[in-house]
Amino acid sequence: MLNRISIRRCRFPSGSCQRMMSLALLVVAANVFGVFAKADDWPQWRGTGRDGDWTETGIVTELPEGQLPLKWSVPIGSGYSGPTVAKGRVYVTDRQTEPDEIERVLCFAEKDGSLVWEHSYAAAYEIGYRAGPRASVTLHDGKALAVGAMGHFHCFDATTGEILWKHDLNQEYKIAMPIWGITGAPLVVTSATHKPIVVQIVGGSKGACVVGFDLATGDEAWRSLDERAGYSAPILIQQGRQDVVVCWTGDSISGLSPSTGDVFWRIPFPPSRMPIGVATPVVDDNHLFVTSFYDGSMMLELSDTEPAAQKKWHRVGVDEKNTRALHSIISTPVMRDGYVYGVDSYGELRCLEMETGERVWEDTTAVPRNRWGTIHTVVHQSESSQTDWMFNDQGQLTIAHLTPEGYQPLSQTHLLDTTTVQLPRRNGVTWSHPAYANRCIFARNDEQLVCASLED
Repeated sequence: MLNRISIRRCRFPSGSCQRMMSLALLVVAANVFGVFAKADDWPQWRGTGRDGDWTETGIVTELPEGQLPLKWSVPIGSGYSGPTVAKGRVYVTDRQTEPDEIERVLCFAEKDGSLVWEHSYAAAYEIGYRAGPRASVTLHDGKALAVGAMGHFHCFDATTGEILWKHDLNQEYKIAMPIWGITGAPLVVTSATHKPIVVQIVGGSKGACVVGFDLATGDEAWRSLDERAGYSAPILIQQGRQDVVVCWTGDSISGLSPSTGDVFWRIPFPPSRMPIGVATPVVDDNHLFVTSFYDGSMMLELSDTEPAAQKKWHRVGVDEKNTRALHSIISTPVMRDGYVYGVDSYGELRCLEMETGERVWEDTTAVPRNRWGTIHTVVHQSESSQTDWMFNDQGQLTIAHLTPEGYQPLSQTHLLDTTTVQLPRRNGVTWSHPAYANRCIFARNDEQLVCASLED
């Protein structure tokens, strides 16, 4: 919305000034009247900012009943990793078991799903939930970073698939392998003061729970935290004009220096049974929130003047069925305007007060009630409205409003069928997070990767 235009005296020659004024007015008009539509890639886990925010323009406001028409569909193998999209290409990983156990990194053309390149490598699983790789491929500056469930870590040329560097993290770092394997998508941090660093949750021995790698060479730049690995992906925040990498491990929530790995702050969050933190930490102003299936919810208060944090509250129920606040397993919550919206252990959609964790409401219609009920939610911010796009574990896509007054579904369609390799119970699930890019949605199950238009 245009609130005010301030025009100062032009100090350029009159012709240049007129041309500049015309260009400025054109830009203003484009912003006001939507002449220039905005399209974005989805280059990493949960989008450009790793925060589930989606700001493309020209998106539909109503979904068709029945099946959302597909632009294309291509066969792939099983896997939990969500697709990512950059520079006209779509990336995803999968697993094959015949004739041998392998993982694959696949690159497809965004326009029609044709295969651009693939790379496969031997990956014998020694973990539970064997459907395939967990972590989304991270795209940055012409590079594709992919980590497999057993710790095979590759940096590819994103265009050609050429291997630029690689690590066998399990062998090199003597990982105390989590029961579900390595899941956190690589995070690239760039700065004017240090070389680009790839931050990876490793879970290695000798203080290598988190490792920073030189993006250009793959050499280790630093290691940090003598803790168990968790399943949550690291995120980047700013405190006191400093970059801080937030890592939720199997034992703590910690803020690290991306250039050195030094620990700015650490809040213990030991698990009662096993490390099981899966959801990504979410941030709103000076609040940071995490939620765990067995161990409930924790809210941190972040300093805005320096890298520092303190625990604000922690709420945990008697068990995973009798819960307080939020016991999420896979779903990453949404936090805004003083409230938290998330999915509890058996699919209960809930709203909490940010300050206290008190429950405001609960809704059981957004996803069928089941253990590990899951909804992946992103927030679409257009020029005139804000909506919540929710993809549930039954393959349904819903446009909704999440407010302190309740859950208001506006429109719903079917996108993708459930499959049973990720979870053989209840006719299967669709547990992988979709990508929203260039006015399309990209989603996968154990059998196919699909693309559907969302253009208005």
